[in-house]
Amino acid sequence: QLQLVESGGGLVQPGGSLRLSCTASRFPLNHYAYAWFRQAPGKEREGVSCISSNGGERTNYADSVRGRFTISRENANTTYLQTYLQMNSLEPDDTAVYYCAAIIGPYFCSDILEKLVDYWGQGTQVTVSS
Repeated sequence: QLQLVESGGGLVQPGGSLRLSCTASRFPLNHYAYAWFRQAPGKEREGVSCISSNGGERTNYADSVRGRFTISRENANTTYLQTYLQMNSLEPDDTAVYYCAAIIGPYFCSDILEKLVDYWGQGTQVTVSS
């Protein structure tokens, strides 16, 4: 079973930046698309970004973060794969618990939907506040 562990959350001022990391372990790592979701207090979980399986050549973003967030991934080594979410120009509305997710491939990220997710991480808190 794929295991996902997030890190990198924290408190940041508006306009600041954070980079979230997701470490995936167990095989076959390259056969998954990886995505980030977030859930703010009192709101439903929403898809933020996705990077496609295998070569990771396709990405997709929610309109609310397009141009500010960037998703990337390293090539898998024999034991783990890292996916990153670089978040710039953060706003208070970005405050949420962020979840790493994996979707069994092949998947090219045409949509970022909860129902497509096969594995979830435990989540990491991001708070944007002055």
